[in-house]
Amino acid sequence: MTTLFISDLHLEESRPDITDAFLGFLENHASGVERLYILGDFFEAWIGDDERTPLQETVARALKAVSDGGTELFLMHGNRDFLIGEDFCARAGATLLDDPTVVDLYGTPTLLMHGDSLCTADEEYQKFRANMRNPQMQQMILSRPLEDRQQMARQLRDVSMAKNQGKAEAIMDVTPEEVVTEMEKHGVQRLIHGHTHRPAIHDLQANGQPARRIVLGDWDEHVWWLEVQPGQTPDLKKAPLQPDH
Repeated sequence: MTTLFISDLHLEESRPDITDAFLGFLENHASGVERLYILGDFFEAWIGDDERTPLQETVARALKAVSDGGTELFLMHGNRDFLIGEDFCARAGATLLDDPTVVDLYGTPTLLMHGDSLCTADEEYQKFRANMRNPQMQQMILSRPLEDRQQMARQLRDVSMAKNQGKAEAIMDVTPEEVVTEMEKHGVQRLIHGHTHRPAIHDLQANGQPARRIVLGDWDEHVWWLEVQPGQTPDLKKAPLQPDH
């Protein structure tokens, strides 16, 4: 039995190398495993399930093939693709997860998050996040014509990149106290998340006991994934970003 975790692929048309790497990963690593979790920022941008670009359709078909083969697929929203809906998940054979979600991972309760909500030092972003996650705001966005939403996505990306260039590194990372707060709120000793693009395994204290925070890597120069098997220490793995099929 094996469960895999990935995040922050930022799939987009301008990076076919990442798409090829993902399709190879599905074929060589994910097919036949028990579960695959995708913890946000799967796509660089998502403006509604009605867009249906060739890239989106290719990815949906590839995921559905893995799902049809018996692997359970789970998808969590990130800060880039929080408008992914049930229609896409149905086409991909995936289940949409709330952020945060606690799962039983071979006997160990494990908290799953995208990770952006842990970056509480970035107050400006947290206000933006709260606004964008408001169901009324999302409905208003989705009701706009497709071309308007495409333009809006480009503008938001440009603004985000410009603002992040001027921010201190510490502001863009998780707040350690918030990590402990979330783990204690959910009564867990293990947290898995992405978002920060700083893959690592951190030891800490939560609930008065040793705890562990596992950060998934982004797919820019490497393929990153976490492999979890019963009775074994979770293994954070990486490989060169190139098609492996």
